[in-house]
Amino acid sequence: MSADDITRRLARYMAEARERSLAPEVAREARHRILDTLAAMVSGAHLKPGEMAVRYARAQGGVAEATIVTTEIKTSAVNAALVNGMFAHADETDDFEPVTKAHPGCAVVPAALAMAEREGRSGAELLSAVTLGYDVCCRFLLALGADLVRATHRSAEGTSSTLGSVAAAASLARLDESGMRYALSYAAQQVSGLWSWVRDAEHVEKAFDFAGMGARNGVTAAIMVQLGFTGVWDVLDGEHNALIALSTEPKPEEMISELGSRYYVTETAIKPFSVGYPIQAPLDAFLRLRREHALSESNVERIVVRLPEDGARIVNDRSMPDVNCQHIIAVALVDGTVSFADSHSYERMADPKVRAAKERVTLVADPALMDPAAPRSGLVEVTLRDGRTVSHFTRHAPGTKENPLDTDSVNAKARLLMEPVLGAERTEEIIRRVNALDELTDVRELRPFLASEGH
Repeated sequence: MSADDITRRLARYMAEARERSLAPEVAREARHRILDTLAAMVSGAHLKPGEMAVRYARAQGGVAEATIVTTEIKTSAVNAALVNGMFAHADETDDFEPVTKAHPGCAVVPAALAMAEREGRSGAELLSAVTLGYDVCCRFLLALGADLVRATHRSAEGTSSTLGSVAAAASLARLDESGMRYALSYAAQQVSGLWSWVRDAEHVEKAFDFAGMGARNGVTAAIMVQLGFTGVWDVLDGEHNALIALSTEPKPEEMISELGSRYYVTETAIKPFSVGYPIQAPLDAFLRLRREHALSESNVERIVVRLPEDGARIVNDRSMPDVNCQHIIAVALVDGTVSFADSHSYERMADPKVRAAKERVTLVADPALMDPAAPRSGLVEVTLRDGRTVSHFTRHAPGTKENPLDTDSVNAKARLLMEPVLGAERTEEIIRRVNALDELTDVRELRPFLASEGH
């Protein structure tokens, strides 16, 4: 390979992606992720991270290029990407890639939407751009080694989101191969994020780190290059390149491995529950047991949840309700379900009934569950007061590539999240248009349904 072969091959693929037809199943999965992320944006707009982001947008102003969803605000594409990105990760309903633990959608889709709106691009171009963004986001973490990133106390999610976002935004900017090279370099210079987000008690900084920051960075890089900025030609190769700067054992070939034949937009997990991803499988397992064995507060003595060690560390008795495994299982025991509102309610964390149920829940970080083929499994064992023990193992949660959601299920999740904010009629219009996104001539046609006269 030549000195700049990784950068060259990736940049060429990125420049050609908008002209490449997607296989029907890939396009379907891309539509699913776009709708899923739009729903997360709408619902997250009214949570604290969303409210803070809107306050920021109002203070900043900006050229009216793109819409901040659920508001009347039109601002620069850069600001819209940041704010809509924070919306998209505010409520923990965004998708997740199980191998790298990346969260592509919450950064890539807001970046792509802002740039598509700025440029007046078609739905088909948006689909291609989002698909490309997912590929570059996940491949960047594979090339760095997600665990190696975290071993240096950095946020793998923040690291990957910038590269995914620049790929999507640069595609919609219609940059050529040279422009793609420069955009990658400007994005690489902005890569950031610390693993300290786990101490964020209110999910505001986490929403910025996982989504808003990367979406902003990617759109910034794409627009700078679109306006003529030049830079480093081969940021992924040679001396001081981005991969060796960010990893002790990089695998550069992962940046281009299976490009054009493997699409990560088909591999991320769409969450059926609005909780942190390590909780998806055990919640599924517990709810199955509750239905099958008529479990209740009155007949359950003890619940033991076993998770892979890395997942257990993320969700062990956290201060945020939606990433606190013991709390979420307790809510499920008391209510028989976990609603969107309850998964985000600090009041429910203080509810005496829930607190009493939580005392019966034990979380175990189980090294035996550390399986690369099923990195986010969950085993739940329930001991009843009559001495019986029942258990269920969910190897792959609903919404994973091994256990995927169909279009009707994705639509149903979107309705659940969007209708309380936008109403049934506007929600159905968004779902209909996104399900036929290939036919949309201009993404700006979505504006009347996503915007609002007041936040």
